[in-house]
Amino acid sequence: MWLRGVFVAALAALAAWGVHTALPAIPLLTIAVVLGIVVGQIPAARPLLVGALAPGLAVATKSFMQLGIVLLGLKLSLVDIAALGWVTIATTVAIVLMAFAGTLGLGRWFGLPGHQPLLIATGFSICGASAIGAMSGVVKAKDEETATPIALVTLCGTLAIAVLPLLWHPLGLSALQFGHWVGAGVHDVGQVVATAQIAGSAALAVALVVKLTRVLMLAPIVAVASIVERRRLGVIEADAATPVDPAGGDVGVSGPGFADRASSDSPAAEPGAGDPAGSGPVARISSSTRPPIVPLFVAGFIVAMLVRTLIPLPVEVLETTDLLQTALLAMALFALGAAVNLGTLLRTGGRALAVGLLSWSLIAALAFGAVQLF
Repeated sequence: MWLRGVFVAALAALAAWGVHTALPAIPLLTIAVVLGIVVGQIPAARPLLVGALAPGLAVATKSFMQLGIVLLGLKLSLVDIAALGWVTIATTVAIVLMAFAGTLGLGRWFGLPGHQPLLIATGFSICGASAIGAMSGVVKAKDEETATPIALVTLCGTLAIAVLPLLWHPLGLSALQFGHWVGAGVHDVGQVVATAQIAGSAALAVALVVKLTRVLMLAPIVAVASIVERRRLGVIEADAATPVDPAGGDVGVSGPGFADRASSDSPAAEPGAGDPAGSGPVARISSSTRPPIVPLFVAGFIVAMLVRTLIPLPVEVLETTDLLQTALLAMALFALGAAVNLGTLLRTGGRALAVGLLSWSLIAALAFGAVQLF
């Protein structure tokens, strides 16, 4: 029964809103993630989170996250982005791409498991936990692979709120330059608001437009990841369909046990699919398990962005959709945070923490360099 988990996520979102109302300097979505992490560490709550509440939390994690990202597109107007000028747009895109590639390389160099390097790179370079949720849905990442990147991007984004304002004057930045730096270097939209507002409304406006330009990169990067994942699963499917020698060697494939490897690479593999008796060692991956070339929510995000650009929407509509988007993402991020096991993270997350801090420093440095061009 998924309603119970959704109801708990909704209560958590309301609690996060209450804390944010009392402490406006702390972003609502950051509170939602932290609340989820805290609840996830309560021993009495763990059986419920992985039991009765699990179906509803899964709905919040995937469906609500994707709906929230679609509505996020209504915050983006291509007119506002174009007003930044081609140099600002080009440097912002370059920061995203270099930060993504650099963080992905760091994650692999440190030997992080599974999809963690990709998820950390996506979250740190684009838009924090929301981007991690979007990417994890495309590559079918496991909960434990998603939990660590979520915790890291929350930690580093919260650090940015405290650290970057302290560096504003020592670095000799004007208010507008500080806003640009924050928009290009801080992960989550709420964290950008909390960090840049200290420099005034003009700095905040610049920070938000630069930040939303980074958010625009979510669609192409997730779409490319989807294409790569389709090709990877296609290779596994083609190789799994290769006849297997009864003696244990693969016909036309070098190396033993290839069918076992293909099966372990995808949870959707169907043992015996290539054997009429259903008992052979060949595993085939159904084409239905491949992600679409362009995920539906990414297409919805693009459509929403075009609607905002081409159609003058009433302020009431924008305010309502913004409230709905925030509520959906708060519920989704609470559910993602509840999957974080700090005990496991502390025991095994030293390398991941190093990658997160290095990525945070890399993005801040790249953003600072971009600001110096103006």
